[in-house]
Amino acid sequence: MNNKMGLLDCTLRDGGYYNNWDFSEELVESYLSAVADSNIEYVELGLRNFPKEGFLGAYAYTTESHLNSLNLPEGPIYGVMVDAKTIITSELSIKDAIDTLFIPASQSKISLVRVAAHFHEVESSGAIVEYLKELGYTVGFNLMQAGGKSSSLISEKARQAASWSGLDVLYFADSLGNMDSVEVERIVQALSSEWSGELGIHTHNNMGKGLDNTLTAINAGITWVDSTITGMGRGAGNTQTEILLAVLDVNGSHYRPKPIYKLVIQHFEEMQKQYGWGSSLLYYLGAQNEVHPTYIQNLLSNSHYGTEEVVGAIDYLNKLEGTTSYHGDILDTALTFSDSQNEVSGSEDIVSLFQGKSVLVLTNGPSTQKYRKAIEIYIKEVNPVVISINIVEGVNQELIDYYIISHNSKFLSDAEKYKELNSPIILPKHRFLDEELLALDGLTLIDYGLEIKQKTFEIKNDFVTIPFDVTFGYLLGVLNAGNANSITLVGLDGYEQWDIRQQEMVDIFTLYGNVKNARRVQSLTPTSYPISKGSIYALN
Repeated sequence: MNNKMGLLDCTLRDGGYYNNWDFSEELVESYLSAVADSNIEYVELGLRNFPKEGFLGAYAYTTESHLNSLNLPEGPIYGVMVDAKTIITSELSIKDAIDTLFIPASQSKISLVRVAAHFHEVESSGAIVEYLKELGYTVGFNLMQAGGKSSSLISEKARQAASWSGLDVLYFADSLGNMDSVEVERIVQALSSEWSGELGIHTHNNMGKGLDNTLTAINAGITWVDSTITGMGRGAGNTQTEILLAVLDVNGSHYRPKPIYKLVIQHFEEMQKQYGWGSSLLYYLGAQNEVHPTYIQNLLSNSHYGTEEVVGAIDYLNKLEGTTSYHGDILDTALTFSDSQNEVSGSEDIVSLFQGKSVLVLTNGPSTQKYRKAIEIYIKEVNPVVISINIVEGVNQELIDYYIISHNSKFLSDAEKYKELNSPIILPKHRFLDEELLALDGLTLIDYGLEIKQKTFEIKNDFVTIPFDVTFGYLLGVLNAGNANSITLVGLDGYEQWDIRQQEMVDIFTLYGNVKNARRVQSLTPTSYPISKGSIYALN
């Protein structure tokens, strides 16, 4: 084991991605006391930023005035991180931007600044490093998303860093959480070919390899390693400080892990239950597909999206360009599961398709399976037109007259199954890519358009405008444009009252109720939605 190794705990900085850097005073005091008592060498207290829109807590800025309000125990070296992008994209010169954000180290409670940069920002970062050194700081430089980069490119960036005056430690980060020990050793070797100074590593735990990668790096000669309490950090989080200390303690070390153990139990385990960081199957799949963990974190933190939607989004993100870095507009594309830029369009083939007919709609709620036999008896007795929203498992496919899809994760996961169907499919063609439509080749397709516009429900002969990207709202447009005589539903159970999907459906029904001559909708299985209710057993 490398005896020169030093540990940097960055819980308040990396953990802030879960709580907007808004840590309570009590927790911060307990944290600072515990890391000092445990003999941890470095503590990164937060980020240093220019003002941003919206509320962010103290450790998103870690201002000098806030630092002066803290009682920082003696022992650790304290620091902050600044993104190179923050300075490079400022309207100020690099020197003026740094002077706005930092004071000379001799006047500050912090003495360490780490600069985080993407590979394409390295060329612009030398002046940042050199001026921070001139101000008296120990300076680290963190190469983000190093995994998968060629050894020659990594060596070239190390050579550039070596040419700067004042850099104290060169870091690399497993930003996507998909490195293994072989990759760690390769990157260390590539960096060492051009950089002879101290090296550091920042690991993520998306594939459960954070600790292993950290230990591999230590054995490879890395002298700075990052960790966070309970792994609290962006996405699946980081190597856990308490676990790393426990491993190091087995062979004897100067660290004292018990204060950290107490901190975990008293403060962080409950927070972890609340915010849900840590490795999981979905983070693993994201890392495996080279999808930035912030996409997964945002998907999981939004109750709108179930597991099926998240898995579908990961698969779709893997097909898009630029998903190794986080961009909100790309996330929006993934959640609509389409990057088609086609204008809203549709045919009028739907008009009068259901003229004078009763329609029964099958949806995928649990009650469809519970009342499956009664539903099949009802279909045979009443003989309605049967429309399935996506593929509903369990119900005899021979009883289904039409399928309706609007391009979502369910379609993407079931695409191959549609080839086995014989019934026509109603869909908004403009939302599908040509290669996706190939999955439906040979089937009868009825084109009806779909537009999403907030607070709007408007039905036209060739397309419908609905407030949310929900296939059921699209179905209501289809059936009204098609002049269905009556609409009955099964399997539309609803969600918990706190679930945003429940409120969206309620809003859809409310807006639909204001549509002129809107067809009455009745559920024949239990539902939590404010619609007319009947029974699948009440045959007329």
